[in-house]
Amino acid sequence: MSLQIGWLLVLILPMVLGLWAQRKVKSTFTKYEAVRPMSGLTGAQAAQAVIDSSGLQGVTINLIGGRLSDHYNPRSKTLNLSEPVGAASSISALGVAAHEAGHAIQHAQGYHFMKLRQTLVPVARIGSSLWIFAVMGGFLLGIAGLVTVGLVLFSAIVLFQLVTLPVEFDASNRALAALENHGMLVGQEVGQAKDVLDAAAWTYVAAFVASLAQLIYFFLLSRR
Repeated sequence: MSLQIGWLLVLILPMVLGLWAQRKVKSTFTKYEAVRPMSGLTGAQAAQAVIDSSGLQGVTINLIGGRLSDHYNPRSKTLNLSEPVGAASSISALGVAAHEAGHAIQHAQGYHFMKLRQTLVPVARIGSSLWIFAVMGGFLLGIAGLVTVGLVLFSAIVLFQLVTLPVEFDASNRALAALENHGMLVGQEVGQAKDVLDAAAWTYVAAFVASLAQLIYFFLLSRR
């Protein structure tokens, strides 16, 4: 692989995919943020309904600042929803809120990919902090072993992102099923919510592709 093609793989293509994914999730969320569901539920109410229907106990729903900052914290068992999701009644709000509730259900049921992802968190954090120094230092000093250490650390990040994909897809499937089965979304609303969640999933795919491309590039460079 030539150096020029390598940089094309590492920088330009993943960057284009990442920018497209970010643009897609923002535009899709905004589009269906203006569509009110027939149920009239807010995101927080929908998330609570999904949690209650699953028989979960001890999960707290909080409203937080930011936009698209929604997340589930398995340590504190808190479902944190941004104002445009938790306090709003829209197709986007219900889709995202139910998705995060899906993570709470995964955690409670011991979903294997989520357990694996939680196990990888410490290693991925260490890898994200140190891999670049090891790889660059190894190249500059001509120490192949140091480069290998850096690549192993970076591999942990790539593995974490790979495991994240089924976790996110499964949470979306759980969300859509719960919203439809309990009448919170009806008819074409289900497809609209799916559009929102599919767009969000692309951001995780883009991040994985970018990291995998970097790993392949630096691995091949280390073998030159």
